[in-house]
Amino acid sequence: MGPVTHTENPRSTSTSDAAAPSVSTLVDAEIDDVPAAEPTRVGSRRALVYLGLCLVLIGLNLRTVFSSFSAVLPEVTSDAGLPGWAVVVLTTVPVTLLGVFAPLAPVLARRLGAERVLFGAMAVLTAGLLLRPADLPGAGHLPALLAGTAACGAAIALCNVLLPGLVKRDFPHRLGLMGGLYTTAICASAALGAGFTYPVFNATGHWAPALWFWAVPAAVVMLLFLPVAVRQRHGQHKAVRDGVNVWRSAVAWQVTIFMVLQAMMSFSVFAWLAPILRERGVDGGTAGLIVSASIVLQMLGSLFAPALAARFRDQRVINTVVALMTGGGFALSIFGPLELIWLWTGLLGLGQGSLTAVALTMIMLRTRDGHTAAHLSGMMQGVGYGLGSAGTLMVGQLHQATGSFAAAGVLFLAVGALAAVFGYRAGRNRYVGG
Repeated sequence: MGPVTHTENPRSTSTSDAAAPSVSTLVDAEIDDVPAAEPTRVGSRRALVYLGLCLVLIGLNLRTVFSSFSAVLPEVTSDAGLPGWAVVVLTTVPVTLLGVFAPLAPVLARRLGAERVLFGAMAVLTAGLLLRPADLPGAGHLPALLAGTAACGAAIALCNVLLPGLVKRDFPHRLGLMGGLYTTAICASAALGAGFTYPVFNATGHWAPALWFWAVPAAVVMLLFLPVAVRQRHGQHKAVRDGVNVWRSAVAWQVTIFMVLQAMMSFSVFAWLAPILRERGVDGGTAGLIVSASIVLQMLGSLFAPALAARFRDQRVINTVVALMTGGGFALSIFGPLELIWLWTGLLGLGQGSLTAVALTMIMLRTRDGHTAAHLSGMMQGVGYGLGSAGTLMVGQLHQATGSFAAAGVLFLAVGALAAVFGYRAGRNRYVGG
């Protein structure tokens, strides 16, 4: 059978795409390339299915870094003798790097090809996961933890930017299916990291194998994706930017600040919810299950919230409600009665998944064309993740200064309220560029 070619290769996205929940996050980072990037070369329909499987499996590795570390944070801190500043840095750096490296992804893809950059990112992610728990002779665990965590953050940043575009470019007739599988895989990766890390720790008796464990699926996916990356022929591309300057748009900044506040809460959940529960007296295994259940509810919110948001002329109400649910759920997980902890974390999960999804859906609903959407997405990822890491930083600093998470509960009531304000403004029926 000859090579499979795609008869349709949409390089732009209209606001109508937002009606499909899973499609709303699929923004093409290579949309400014001239000539346009071609679909991934595959030799048969079976090979196309293989490519789709690889892309979904990559998504399944993009959040375990965050949730696995938090699941055994007390054990790592105690055994490795980590100072307070190191704990704060280790929970903050990977999120910060999501913003720092995001702008480099289209540049690297233009020079090397998106498939090869994705393969390189998975190789770096695997190396970072292997390095992270290492005990270096004469240096201890801290240098390896710092270097490995930084490598993981940089690799995930590249995947975050390029993977949605490949899903959209290579499966134009299966966007609903592939977009749903991709977004679900990312949520599932956080749940897997939270739920399985502590049982591995219990089985092995040490936190290092529990963290090394997550290098195995990353390495498997890297090897599976190697034939796809090698097969690609990449031509010369250049970037041609035109249209709206999103950095000068008030609407773009409202959407971006909404994203910043969302990211502050989202990544603080990944980094700190398990330690919060364990400080409240929940054992490590149960804490992992609670966090996993909360993330499963995030998946439900992320599936249904975008479709609901797209049904309305503006999104002021839904943005406000899910922001308050998230901030309130976070605070109740700290202050609420412990016997209702499943309820509080469930409220947090449902709110957080919905909040993340509607924040990303604003990319489509507040823009008129694919080029503007891609530029707004780049702005949101660079600023959103870069400043959003301040949430994990502040939680760590407040805990270090006060000895408890109570101050963090107050912080996220305030962050949730601010997210509601900017979500209300971002939800108005206006467009970037007027």
